[in-house]
Amino acid sequence: MAEYTRIPVAVVGEKRFHVMKIERYSRAKQLLITGRRTRSACFSVGGHSWAVQCYLNGDTDPDFISLYLLLDSSNDAREVTAEFRFSVLDKDGEAVDSLSRTHCTRTFQPKGLGWGYSSCVRKADLERSAHLRDDSFSIGCDVAVMKAIGSRVARVVPPSDLHRHLGDLLKSKDGTDVTFQVGGESFSAHRSVLAARSSVFKAELFGAMRENTVDPIEIRDMEADVFMSLLRFIYTDSLLEASPDSGDGGEAPGDVVMAGHLLVAADRYNIERLKLICERKLCSHIDTNMVATSLALAEQHGCHALKEACLQFLASPSNLEGMKASEGYKHLKSSCPSVLKELVARLLPAELKAAKDIIMEI
Repeated sequence: MAEYTRIPVAVVGEKRFHVMKIERYSRAKQLLITGRRTRSACFSVGGHSWAVQCYLNGDTDPDFISLYLLLDSSNDAREVTAEFRFSVLDKDGEAVDSLSRTHCTRTFQPKGLGWGYSSCVRKADLERSAHLRDDSFSIGCDVAVMKAIGSRVARVVPPSDLHRHLGDLLKSKDGTDVTFQVGGESFSAHRSVLAARSSVFKAELFGAMRENTVDPIEIRDMEADVFMSLLRFIYTDSLLEASPDSGDGGEAPGDVVMAGHLLVAADRYNIERLKLICERKLCSHIDTNMVATSLALAEQHGCHALKEACLQFLASPSNLEGMKASEGYKHLKSSCPSVLKELVARLLPAELKAAKDIIMEI
């Protein structure tokens, strides 16, 4: 069922053009150091009192003139929406485009800080122009107060459901033009979607690598369920919810293991967001059984946050003992000996710096 909301409608209630003249510019520039300001006389627009605030040496940057429009007061003490524009004027009182700002609409608070531009006019541009005459120049401020005239009913814009449509496209296999063979199973997909999401798939399906590919494309060293999860993320930018076996709102061991496999796949196909999601999940599920495997993954795939989390976990002697008894320890020792040397060096007291250096050089 469609949802509707009311949108406020406003029109221009009253306009006015106010001119602020800066005389004896050279002297004023010396007196008004950066952060100090001068202010115009108040003028009325739409039943409200306004003023222009000018910093000749900028409110923060002395290379610019800063200009702000202030709502000096309001009859009903409510916020006021107005459109405004600042410009340097020529001798005929016309705005100089090169020394002007475009119209801007903002909501002003009574006695608030106002709205404007810290870098409104570059002083060097003004000073070399013909518009600084007799050591004076004029600033024009167009102000148009917006008046509410009611509201109209409009449909609420629903949240994006692009992910759902692309997910349905993957499920239906409508228009698929490439097939992958993974772990004895076939998967159909769309070349354009894969290429848009992965630079590796783009090179493989459309670039120079395309000449060496055949259909179906066989993918080795990956399980079918991992590739299916990879495809689902490519199409929907999300992963399936945690397994119902996880209990207590946590995640089942299988979900954490899948995160490790997906991290490898994401790194292989350069899908950085998926890689970061998997890295975060592994960082949240470090224990003595998984830490060796996670540390090896972190070292091999450049996951610095995961590596640091594992090393901090292993700073505990009991955790270190537990890791040595895990199944992943042998793989870590054979595949990433350098990270074990780094771990040992970190565990040594600070005064044994020479010993640390020797270990890292071995």
